[in-house]
Amino acid sequence: MKVLLIDGHPDAGRLTTHLLDTYAAALPASAEVTRVAVRDLAFTPVLAHGYRQRTEWEPDLHRLAERLDACDHLAVAFPMWRGAEPAPLKGLIDRLFLPGFAFAYHKDDPWWDRLMEGRSADLIATMDTPPFILWLWYGNALLRRWKGQVLGFCGFAPVRTLKLGPVGERTPPRNLARWEARVARLARTVRQKVPHKKQPRLAAFLRKEVTP
Repeated sequence: MKVLLIDGHPDAGRLTTHLLDTYAAALPASAEVTRVAVRDLAFTPVLAHGYRQRTEWEPDLHRLAERLDACDHLAVAFPMWRGAEPAPLKGLIDRLFLPGFAFAYHKDDPWWDRLMEGRSADLIATMDTPPFILWLWYGNALLRRWKGQVLGFCGFAPVRTLKLGPVGERTPPRNLARWEARVARLARTVRQKVPHKKQPRLAAFLRKEVTP
């Protein structure tokens, strides 16, 4: 099983990094783990022309696309800032999850093909907002969007979400041990057999020179 871990915090040595350390340590021994920090990638986070004109991938994005294409399971961790992920991570999603690679619209109807089928995903979001407030007042909007409109839209299934907070100013956070246990449990229960045979997408995407 190939596992891709993405650290979405713009700064090094933060809680997100520690939680991904915990996640990686708890994965099955047979897992082949690749880890990427968005902060270490050299790329422009703006999809300048939308899908009207192709914006070529920088070398770091090309390498990440290869890793995403090859993985069986994806785990993304990031802090929630003002109800969303940090801007570099949002830009990464805009630039990487392109039609022809991650999904494909139909020409004659409003539906689409989920080209990432066969891959599962876990999402870990840290926040100052108490998780029950995120659910009660905001309807879990952040996690619902990632599950339904980002990862699920492209075919990742199942997509499991874990929200951890409030983080606050205390270092380490008061509930760190409990959060570590929840993250480790998530990693230990990753499906080692995905429900569908995944199809490599990158070669076809590049060969056809799809214009997003």
